[in-house]
Amino acid sequence: MKRNWLWLILTVLFILEGTLLQWIIPSVWQSKVYVAPHFILVIVLYIGLYVNRHTALVYGLIFGILQDIIYYSPMLGPISFAMGLSGYLAGLTNRRLYSNIVVSMLVIALGNLLFESIIFGLYRLFQITHLDLQWVFFHQMLPSMLINLLFALVVYVPVRRLFESIQSGKPLTEE
Repeated sequence: MKRNWLWLILTVLFILEGTLLQWIIPSVWQSKVYVAPHFILVIVLYIGLYVNRHTALVYGLIFGILQDIIYYSPMLGPISFAMGLSGYLAGLTNRRLYSNIVVSMLVIALGNLLFESIIFGLYRLFQITHLDLQWVFFHQMLPSMLINLLFALVVYVPVRRLFESIQSGKPLTEE
């Protein structure tokens, strides 16, 4: 039952990322920097941190391929690959580091940069983009990472409670 919450949350975020969030971000920001909210990636990284790396890999591959097909990619697979790999690598830190908010935000920031770097690297490899890495880092990767970190900070407590209840098998309402 609790895993159904994950599907529901990720599906709602998938729909919001492609529709509503494009209108919420001010157009002034979009003229100087490119901000891409990857809220599904944040939740996949949380899944890797607090549930299991294999579960994060599966959710990352599934929702990444949906984003490849429906929203973003000029080719099939880079977002799926990057999201799955980032979630899996975030899951490698599961229980290896003391899990607190600082470690979680650090892993999410690094996972987000890894995701953006893989996408840029694959697009550059297949000559889809010809932009300079320095320009992309300061005008796309860094602003996107900051927006995603803000989202990760806002949802930290509810997401952690949800994942801890999934791990323990207790109902969500019980304290």
